[in-house]
Amino acid sequence: MNGFSRLVRQTMTIARRDFVATVFTPTFLLFLLAPLLMLGFGTIGGLGAATMAKSGDSKSRIVFIASGEQARTVIAMDKQLRRMFSLATQPADLIVEAPSANPRAQAKALIDRKGVDTYAVLYGPLERPQILHVENGPRSAEYLAELASQVLRAERAGTDAPLSEATKTVVSRTTTSSSGQGQAAFFSVFALFIVSLMLAGQVVGTMAEERSNKVIEILAAAVPLESVFFGKLLGMFGVALLFLLFWGTVVVNLGANAASVMPPRLAAGLSEIGPAVGLVPYGMLFLAYFVMAYMLLGAVFLGLGAQAATQRELQMLSLPITIFQVAMFGFAAAAAASPDSWVATAAELFPFSSPFAMAARAANSPELWRHFAALAWQAMWVVITVTIAARLFRRGVLQSGSPKIRRKKAVVAA
Repeated sequence: MNGFSRLVRQTMTIARRDFVATVFTPTFLLFLLAPLLMLGFGTIGGLGAATMAKSGDSKSRIVFIASGEQARTVIAMDKQLRRMFSLATQPADLIVEAPSANPRAQAKALIDRKGVDTYAVLYGPLERPQILHVENGPRSAEYLAELASQVLRAERAGTDAPLSEATKTVVSRTTTSSSGQGQAAFFSVFALFIVSLMLAGQVVGTMAEERSNKVIEILAAAVPLESVFFGKLLGMFGVALLFLLFWGTVVVNLGANAASVMPPRLAAGLSEIGPAVGLVPYGMLFLAYFVMAYMLLGAVFLGLGAQAATQRELQMLSLPITIFQVAMFGFAAAAAASPDSWVATAAELFPFSSPFAMAARAANSPELWRHFAALAWQAMWVVITVTIAARLFRRGVLQSGSPKIRRKKAVVAA
């Protein structure tokens, strides 16, 4: 009986020690509040996606080229026709434009106009109107044709004149659509989030082995700690770059093969998705922002991992690291949805969300000067983050700010 009681006491002592060692830590507090944090960040991301969708809808247009009394009739008939549609099936907003000397060129220019997505334009006499529409705008063209018939019927009430017979022509945009740029912006944020989630978190445990076998003290005596941290960060970045090149090659080849068998309508819809700066500058900027995102997040994670003394602490750090990455994703997604808002400015200035937000900026805006400033800003914060992480490690882990003491520790360890 005494042996059993002793076993119980010993078991409870070990259980209490592990419970206290785990619970009374700042990392466990983050673990405890994780559901609330994840809910908050998920809400931010959801609002960003919803705002992006709403923003795309607000930029959709159909255009009826008319003037004078006819234009007023068009507006009145449009209001009546829209009552027949539910809220979910409402046509795009109607804009009435006065005709120019060359209505066809005017219609094509309206479709190519930047800042709005014009799906269809009607011009010409109501008896035989001409309708230009994009590949994914046949419903808009049908609506304009019906609207022209109703306007002609209203103008010739009481007569036996035939209704209008519209001629519909499919045209292609010379530039990507605004909604396509918004989709490219969200893809930029999502792609950077995925690769940083998979790759940047790997640097957390790179200091654990050196700490366990005292190698870090020898390295700290031989070279500055900042060099140690930068070296480890660059080494892991090489691994991440190899990963990215391998899977990037696979995705490009699969995409090329899929494009050859893709239905024409789907291909036309995908052709409207693209960055505002152009594909080549966008590819270079995306790679540059991947480097900055990896370096910034990797420096933070390297500094956090260097403070962990045990494998248990490293495991506990995985959750706050993931939460931090999700936070940056939600922040940048909201910025991508509203590129001219204060949220976008804040996301572009905050260093750890700046690569994500600026990648979205490359998709939404053709301006290039912002990117040079942003890359310099982010590089400066990589240096600052690594320097802070090295100093915290020196003071908190090595318990020394003096090179002489560090060298003495290294000799003892050797």
